[in-house]
Amino acid sequence: MGVAAKIAPSMLSSDFANLASEAHRMLSCGADWLHMDIMDGHFVPNLTIGAPVIESLRKHTKAYLDCHLMVTNPLDYVEPLGKAGASGFTFHVEVSRDNWGELVQKIKSKGMRPGVSLKPGTPIEEVYPLVEGENPVEMVLVMTVEPGFGGQKFMPETMDKVRALRKKYPSLDIEVDGGLGPSTIDLAASAGANCIVAGSSVFGAPDPAQVISLMRKSVEEVQKNN
Repeated sequence: MGVAAKIAPSMLSSDFANLASEAHRMLSCGADWLHMDIMDGHFVPNLTIGAPVIESLRKHTKAYLDCHLMVTNPLDYVEPLGKAGASGFTFHVEVSRDNWGELVQKIKSKGMRPGVSLKPGTPIEEVYPLVEGENPVEMVLVMTVEPGFGGQKFMPETMDKVRALRKKYPSLDIEVDGGLGPSTIDLAASAGANCIVAGSSVFGAPDPAQVISLMRKSVEEVQKNN
């Protein structure tokens, strides 16, 4: 068994007015992480949540809060999110080409786990230096839709990136986000993804626990056979 399967329901699809109870519901359904989408209305057109919401949610749960920052200036968010109790801090390579070293160092110094994400149109080669650097990121998030909104259709062509990463880095956490559910999980798992973000497919299911379990089994099955 290489890298562990981690299923992270995307709280963007939850009922924001009842965030704490939605978080508890997901954890009781078997979620490993809670995926928090932080969007600034600039890097992506949507505006979602920030550090105050993370801080409020942290008072209600000890869960791993997997924060994905779709923001233009991630450096400005490190301190507030560290204070708020974020667990993982994943920034976008497209806005961090010049300062990722400083960014990773700062994220680690605030007790968070650094990750890097890339949009569907960004070549996978752009993240290699961040995985191989002196102070490396610990996860790569491959966006399988254009970031900014939930409920989009999975882009199978992004799986080439996942395959390339897994071949190069057998023990790296590789996360996928966008359009993941029962009909697309096998594609992502067989390409080598082990951290699965799923929004509508989990929150919209009559039985979220069953969907979480199915996705976990898909990842574990691939790992067993490799």
